Amino acid sequence: MTVVAQQRTGGGIAPACAALSVARASFYRRQHPKSTRPRRPGFVPRALLSDERTRVLAVLNDDRFADRAPAQVYATLLDEGTFLCSIPTMYRILRESRLVRDRRNQRRHPSYHKPELLATGPNEVWSWDITKILGPVKWTDFHLSVILDIFSRYVVGWMVAPRESAALAQRLIAETCARQGIVSGQLFLHADRGTSMTSKPVALLLADLGVTRSHSRPHVSNDNPFSEAQFKTLKYRPDFPARFGSLEDARVFCQGFFAWYNGEHRHSGIGLMTPAAVHNGQASTVRDARQQVLSAAYAAHPERVVRKPPQPPSLPHAVWINPPKEKSASQDRAGATISIEDDRRVARQVEGLLGSSDPVIVSPHAITTQIEEVVH
Repeated sequence: MTVVAQQRTGGGIAPACAALSVARASFYRRQHPKSTRPRRPGFVPRALLSDERTRVLAVLNDDRFADRAPAQVYATLLDEGTFLCSIPTMYRILRESRLVRDRRNQRRHPSYHKPELLATGPNEVWSWDITKILGPVKWTDFHLSVILDIFSRYVVGWMVAPRESAALAQRLIAETCARQGIVSGQLFLHADRGTSMTSKPVALLLADLGVTRSHSRPHVSNDNPFSEAQFKTLKYRPDFPARFGSLEDARVFCQGFFAWYNGEHRHSGIGLMTPAAVHNGQASTVRDARQQVLSAAYAAHPERVVRKPPQPPSLPHAVWINPPKEKSASQDRAGATISIEDDRRVARQVEGLLGSSDPVIVSPHAITTQIEEVVH
């Protein structure tokens, strides 16, 4: 501003402000600053005096009016020939004393933490969900339970049942764990907050198996995206029927679908590999073979490639459920975010987890149980 003021007798204020990127209004405002004298609080003739406000508060808190709204108190006092203040003034006085709230007991919802789970290989994090498929007639349906490995997208276990129950969920998880050979502390089992997922028998089973459980936040489907996407693939298949004729009909269809999904479906989320190839550790071999085919095609006709030589889609190295946001320097100092190095340790501390336990693995083979349910 001093440099601009020196140009009053030189090139002028406007060119100086333009050269220094200073607004002329800001320059002139600085030349005549406003007075900084503190203002006295204005006297409002309509305001109640201190003793009057105290009297109003005492009347509102009196046993006679303690359970009445200010409008009721106002009308009652008027009928008795007394006027203290208006209804809005009563509310202002009560609000200043923190006495305005719902009189009923309100439920306080707990604060749910966002689950953050990382899988760097198969059988580290499984996603479990249940969907309904329509039965032969209206108001009938069957319950399809699917357990999915989020790293390989491999369906490690599934079951179709006429109903949903904790006992059936126990059976599915136990058979799946035994078949996949998971050891204690290896596996996270993530699910939503359905009745079977949060049941006590399932929680005790997971504790015995050493499987750490994780739950989505209420009404947040994004916390379980892999199961939701898999159900969409199932129900958008061209041969998926509008209704299933019977329970056995549904089981036969699911048997064929999951065999196709695991062994033939090229999944875009895992480099167009089949889930079985990634789950069984064959993805690198398949990718190398694809690279040889592309290299041979490029050598035969390099002019058909615009930029660099073609490469097959890359394989995933880490799969997240809700990856943590990149931390800023201030967050890093305060420890406000999850560090990449400790993500596995932090994930185990997410609220709602039940401690470490053995991972559960299920291969897609049918087992008939004593209660006529089929676990795969």
